[in-house]
Amino acid sequence: MSASGSGETAGLPRTGRPPTSKAEYVHETLRHEIVNGVHPPGASVNQDEVATRLGVSITPVREALRRLESDGLVTYRAHHGATVSALGVEAAEELRQLRAAVEGLSARLAAQRITDAQLAELTEVHDRMVSGRESADSQDLARDSHLFHQMVADVGGPAFLGGHVRSLRRNNPILETVSRWKDPARVTLYLNAHGRMLEAFAQGDGAEAERLMAEHILASPGGNGSGGVLPRTTPRVGRHPKGGRSGPGPGAPSSIIRPR
Repeated sequence: MSASGSGETAGLPRTGRPPTSKAEYVHETLRHEIVNGVHPPGASVNQDEVATRLGVSITPVREALRRLESDGLVTYRAHHGATVSALGVEAAEELRQLRAAVEGLSARLAAQRITDAQLAELTEVHDRMVSGRESADSQDLARDSHLFHQMVADVGGPAFLGGHVRSLRRNNPILETVSRWKDPARVTLYLNAHGRMLEAFAQGDGAEAERLMAEHILASPGGNGSGGVLPRTTPRVGRHPKGGRSGPGPGAPSSIIRPR
């Protein structure tokens, strides 16, 4: 498992292959921007602005917008043109519940399947977020959070779940991005949640990993909570070959971040 193969970043889309046409290039760029919150729900998509910004004519922009409409990401209204679709309250709650179930199961399975190398790589992503929380751009933090979640899904469910999580993120505006990562209090909560998950993975505790992931998602903005889980005074642990606590060890996950 490598970071480079675990999805997309919060900048330009990385599909692993060059676009086959200008329309595909525009489609992938706009889809990525919508899913990552650059264009919020209800925002107008100005065809002329997009064409100028991306250096293409109006024709591929129109074709891309038709594809985005089929994807459910934009809608056309009379005299308004294309606008970014907004999930209704019930649809948003259904999506959140679906993510909690799927990613929670992925986390449970990841705790059972994760290798030392995979745990070290996941910890590296978390440590990068921790060390850069004061200076990193909020978009960088959002990108690494996206990467963290996708890496967990790929470890836990390489046959089906990883692809399902990727599809959910690809086709729905799961706003993991900029605004929520600008709030230092939220950043602390999110990093605490990720740190607790790493401890559960190191201990091989699938039930705890599932609980933490599900609570983390259900408490995200738009829900009823804060986006984190309550920290507990558990010491750092090293990986044990059969699960369970083994005390501090090399490569142990980072400790919980305390509010500043």
